[in-house]
Amino acid sequence: MKPVKTSVLAATCTVLALSLTACGGGGGGAAAAPKSSNGETTVKIMVGGLEKQIYLPVMLAQNLGYFKAQGINAQLSNEPAGVDAETAMIAGQVDAVVGFYDHNIDLQSKHKSTQSVVQLLQAPGEVEMVRTDLAGSVKSPADFKGRHLGVTGLGSSTNFLTQYLEQANGVTAGQATSVAVGAGPSFVAAMQNKQIDAGMTTEPTISLLQKQGLAKPLIDMRTAQGAKAALGGTYPASCLYFTTGYVQKNPEVVQKLVNAFVRTLKWIQGHSAAEIADKMPSDYYKGVGKAAYTKALENEKGMYSPDGLMPADGAQTVLKVLSSFDPTVKGHTVDLSKTYTNSFVQKAK
Repeated sequence: MKPVKTSVLAATCTVLALSLTACGGGGGGAAAAPKSSNGETTVKIMVGGLEKQIYLPVMLAQNLGYFKAQGINAQLSNEPAGVDAETAMIAGQVDAVVGFYDHNIDLQSKHKSTQSVVQLLQAPGEVEMVRTDLAGSVKSPADFKGRHLGVTGLGSSTNFLTQYLEQANGVTAGQATSVAVGAGPSFVAAMQNKQIDAGMTTEPTISLLQKQGLAKPLIDMRTAQGAKAALGGTYPASCLYFTTGYVQKNPEVVQKLVNAFVRTLKWIQGHSAAEIADKMPSDYYKGVGKAAYTKALENEKGMYSPDGLMPADGAQTVLKVLSSFDPTVKGHTVDLSKTYTNSFVQKAK
């Protein structure tokens, strides 16, 4: 399945008058999951960058055969920015998204009901990289004033985190410019061509930037400790989420997917970075090399959730971060209990 263009999705939702039910945001718009001739249930899952290590559990589950073992035909598609994957799901183009949990809070504030069913990361896995020639003058987010800052997409989780770092360090709205540059090669090119002064990205792009001498780490959120230092608490990131309507109509399908992911998370805990890297497609470490890819994975392996549960202070930390700058969340009532559930993970355990 090819990535769905954002412009097409926007047009789709416009034609449907942005109806919550029509766009799959409520209980009435979701359909029962279809079964193929061999009895497998087909689920279309869009990922905000399959090759990123923050989303590694998706391809790992596929390659380990854990989806198949649950009777699931997981049709995976790729979209570099999580915000576009979210749009695809709301428009009914895909059934589920693997992206950052924060989108569920943002969407509820926009009167769209979605729900995270299993947490894959307990830290963002993101690093704010500053261009090497500017490393001496950009020493903290307080120096972002007047700078162009790379994010995967406007409205993406990297954009959310960047805006929070600005606000928390005295940089007011409009004093810095977010630039959508995607991830991987396009992010590297933006840094190389000096389109951006700094930017937020993940592995293996981080290692590639360092290998080429293009940028240096400024703020490192690849570990739970690093995330707490930057964001003030545990920041759950990658998760599997659906519209609430899909969850309500297809609980057995959701349970099977969660079973597969919980099993995958346990497999990660019991294997080395080298063993995990061996399960990844070779093009995932193209450019950076398998050795550097494996080393990066070894350094940030602790970001993966050990059990798939929402951390006790996780949802509240994310709400605090979004409430500090996001006008759709700030000052609005958000029912966190409706943005995630641990029930499927608890049954899987």
